[in-house]
Amino acid sequence: MTDQAIQIGELSRRTGCNIETIRYYERIGLMPAPPRRGRYRSYGADDVGRLGFVRRARELGFTLDEVRALLGLAGGGQASCADVRTLAASHLTDVRARIADLRRMERVLADSVRACDAEQDPGCPLIQSLYAERGRSADSLDTRIPK
Repeated sequence: MTDQAIQIGELSRRTGCNIETIRYYERIGLMPAPPRRGRYRSYGADDVGRLGFVRRARELGFTLDEVRALLGLAGGGQASCADVRTLAASHLTDVRARIADLRRMERVLADSVRACDAEQDPGCPLIQSLYAERGRSADSLDTRIPK
């Protein structure tokens, strides 16, 4: 094997990406099928870079389809930059919506924990709040937690 060629285990180690995930990305086309040396896959520096790109995009919450689109736009010059910006702006809107949801969830959970700590209600405030969040009533449930 040359200095450039590495096996899948080394690719996994260098990128922090699970071997099965690498194989999955190959099956769905996010990673190109590597050449083989005998029965072993053989990867190079471009594969390390591409997998690092895919992994980082996934960490930032981009969907597989969005990652695919970003990869397609990666080398396209100034025209592609506008497309990447559009995709990133859309993703930013989604992230902000999730942050707002998480803040609401934090408030509900904090209120529920305070209510549990105060033991003001014979039922379980957390279970009641979960039902209330969905617009349902917990009246028909026995939400008391046995002591």
